[in-house]
Amino acid sequence: MKKLIYTASVLSFFAAGMAVAQDAEDIAKVEDYLNNIKTLSARFVQNTSNGAVSEGDIYVAKPNKIRMEYAEPESILIVGNGDYIVYNDKELDQVTNIDYNDIPASLLLANDVKIDGKKIKVDSSHKDAGLMTISLKYAEGNTGPITLIFSNQPFELKQWKIVDPQGVEVSVSLYNQAVDEKLDKNLFKFKREKKKKIESNRKK
Repeated sequence: MKKLIYTASVLSFFAAGMAVAQDAEDIAKVEDYLNNIKTLSARFVQNTSNGAVSEGDIYVAKPNKIRMEYAEPESILIVGNGDYIVYNDKELDQVTNIDYNDIPASLLLANDVKIDGKKIKVDSSHKDAGLMTISLKYAEGNTGPITLIFSNQPFELKQWKIVDPQGVEVSVSLYNQAVDEKLDKNLFKFKREKKKKIESNRKK
């Protein structure tokens, strides 16, 4: 009986060691993917837990530049120029500046992502034959976690999920990705559209 218990303990120890090694390998793969991408453009579809669905185009140029253009009937434009992020509701003619530290997705825009538990840590992870899911959060502050979903073959970011301050889960899925292609710098410069122009365009 003692031999059985000892054998089970040894097997459990090695199984745990293999799991830790696999986790470390997966984390390194995520770090390499995020750090090696310099630009990305894609079509996105956004779903929320309250049933809202929207889509548009996303552009990323590292470090810290992002543009999300929502297609009609939405009238939202998000532009991050590297210093701050502008959220523009064109229908309401409202512009809000957002600090990068206030959004979980900002870690996708960094040049040097280190998931070492010091600044960014793993909240949870799961892997099967087709997908790997990993939830990351900042070690300090109140910024909530971001869940990244990757395809395994090829290893590619397919979706991310966050929970907004109102408790609504928001998922963004990426399609038709183009990686490391040259992007126009003007994409990351915010230019405010006047409300009259938007309304006149809708009438045409």
